[in-house]
Amino acid sequence: MTEPLTIETLTGRETAYFVVRDRGPVRFIIMNRPRARNALNREMRRAFPDLLQQAEAAPGIRAIVLTGAGTSFSAGVDVKEGRIGPSLPPISPNPAEVLRGMRKPVIAAVNGACVTGALEMALSCSFIVASTRAHFADTHLALGKFPRWGQSALLPAAIGAQRARRMLLTSEPIDAARAADWGLAAEIVPPEALLTRCLELGSRIARTDEAAMASLLALMHETDKAALAPGIEAEQHAATCFTHGPKPP
Repeated sequence: MTEPLTIETLTGRETAYFVVRDRGPVRFIIMNRPRARNALNREMRRAFPDLLQQAEAAPGIRAIVLTGAGTSFSAGVDVKEGRIGPSLPPISPNPAEVLRGMRKPVIAAVNGACVTGALEMALSCSFIVASTRAHFADTHLALGKFPRWGQSALLPAAIGAQRARRMLLTSEPIDAARAADWGLAAEIVPPEALLTRCLELGSRIARTDEAAMASLLALMHETDKAALAPGIEAEQHAATCFTHGPKPP
């Protein structure tokens, strides 16, 4: 019987911010700052587009699994880093934007906390598979921040406007069962089965016709872009006004 695939098996003693491992036609990209809940510092946000481009260019890779080391998927942007030193402009393209442009399927394997910017990233993947220990939240407002990676458009598209408003305005997390019930997660599995299940799904993708799959994925991207682009553009404008404009009394 094959042993379940685990984060420890994939990462070993690696200390790099990202660990990349191939299992046949499936590439795992692991955010590897477990002590910081895999929060994305500026170095990671700069490196992320190149990692995805490399996966897209690799001829033997048909699917990508994005996950996090330790007990979290990711806490999103490293807000502690942002409090040190001068304010810096946002890095472009942002991780969620890059994920939405991928021409190969990306599965978000959510193993724990998936918060704020990380939720925007997960929603920008092809679909989400969550462990029963996963939970999802948007804490932008609790932190005094404004979404920049598409949350105000992505979340309502995934779960409906009423539920999205509840998550955005309260910062209250939802668990994996509710995420699946609301349509946020495509599937939930036991924690020990998460990566094995994602490898199975990626392997099934690899057995499909490559050209047909690429055409269908491109069509779905264009459909999503047409629906989401106005909201995402409006969000970025609003974020700039919020950051640089006068605050209400």
